[in-house]
Amino acid sequence: MYFLGIDLGSSSIKLSVLDAEKGKEICVVSLPESEMEIVAPQFGWAEQDPNLWWKYVKQGIQKLAKKHQINLKKISAIGIAYQMHGLVLTDENLHPLRPSIIWCDSRAVSIGEEAFNNIGQNECRQEILGSPGNFTASKLKWVKTHEAENYAKAKYMMLPGDFIAAKFSGQAQTTATGLSEAALWNFSAGKIADGVLNKMGLSEELIPEIVPCFGKQAKIHPKIAEELGLSPETVISYRAGDQPNNALSLNVLHPGEIATTAGTSAVVYAVTDKDISDEQGRINTFLHVNNQADQKRNGILGIINGSGILYQWLRKTISLGCKELLSYDLLNEEAAKVGPGSDGLRFYPFGNGAERIFNNRPVNSGIENLNFNIHKPAHLIRSACEGIVFAMNYGFDVMKSLGINGDVVRAGKGNLFLSPIFREIFCNTTQANLQLYKTSGAEGAARGAAFGFGYYNDLNEAFANLQILESLEPKKELKDQFEDIYENWKQHIKIES
Repeated sequence: MYFLGIDLGSSSIKLSVLDAEKGKEICVVSLPESEMEIVAPQFGWAEQDPNLWWKYVKQGIQKLAKKHQINLKKISAIGIAYQMHGLVLTDENLHPLRPSIIWCDSRAVSIGEEAFNNIGQNECRQEILGSPGNFTASKLKWVKTHEAENYAKAKYMMLPGDFIAAKFSGQAQTTATGLSEAALWNFSAGKIADGVLNKMGLSEELIPEIVPCFGKQAKIHPKIAEELGLSPETVISYRAGDQPNNALSLNVLHPGEIATTAGTSAVVYAVTDKDISDEQGRINTFLHVNNQADQKRNGILGIINGSGILYQWLRKTISLGCKELLSYDLLNEEAAKVGPGSDGLRFYPFGNGAERIFNNRPVNSGIENLNFNIHKPAHLIRSACEGIVFAMNYGFDVMKSLGINGDVVRAGKGNLFLSPIFREIFCNTTQANLQLYKTSGAEGAARGAAFGFGYYNDLNEAFANLQILESLEPKKELKDQFEDIYENWKQHIKIES
């Protein structure tokens, strides 16, 4: 019995097949070969075509069959992880009315701020544990204000993963977890945030059927099953935003447990049993995947928009003139040649939209203190790694100020955590023990699908054979040095009013 996990990112789409009897991933594919384009029609905008996501999902399934000889009929259920906070508007036939406004799009920041003040800050904090900010609700309001015709034609408002699930099943559905990341869930009442919807002038009728995060949500449509070679009995049994799903993939499910990732963006995600709201709007609270009426589980998220995307940009920039891009391994080797602090060179990774940890205000990005007689490409690479980690640590500081603590952090050994120098900087800056696991978001979605289908009795069983690859501890002799470098970096952050 197989389970398929799909991880819909903004750079790529990954598909993983889990052999449930063996309890392990048997193959994984990623599409497209080059990273997906993020279209920016105007400064601060970021869009992608939802139909392109669906095209790559279908190609990925075909690749599983052709290249890896997977018997697609043995796939019992599908789990979907997806880039959070995006808006997909469709008509009644599930055809997108416009490109998706994705997570790093900043056009709705002012709309969210206006709504926060008009609704009432205290009421927002009580209902949605913060501001509508730059989340899906604000993006929907932007469409209503600036594209009234599209809003009038819309039948469903969905998150990116909901759209992919709907293309499989023909049914528009969403989850409470998803609505919480859209700023559309009332935490205190345990229902749709109708107060926020009403005061923003948004129609509750656009929200599709709400289904549990885990469970047999819908069967694959017979025509899609036939087209893709899947069994018509295959079901969608799990969906979640990429960061709650990343935590799931690392078995981070209980208060005090912390997950992190550094892909396109960098994230620190802690689980709590409390409804936490930050008056300065620097972190966000979402329903975690295992939240239940009798077991409160929320995820507290701190995010830096530019991390892997910065490293990718740096790789392309340094490789200019090369027939092939320099490898990330080479970049990591070069970074290791430079000592902590990069001889005074400072890099600020804030170049990918409004930053939530600074209350959605624009923040300076780029390089500072560059000396042409001292600094070489290796300094630039190391300072970029340090800047990303320092920004993540800033998020840790915010969480600690709100009473969220933990000295063990779990991460998948992928993306920037493949870099030994990045891991060293992370441990010695955060002063946390770092545990690295052999897993991915796609594999986590596959395990979530198996649990949602009922193959596993509980989540502990689903992750019983999760493999830890490496455990790293901070070096006591480097504590003061990294603390000084970080504090110096932090003092030079420039935030626009």
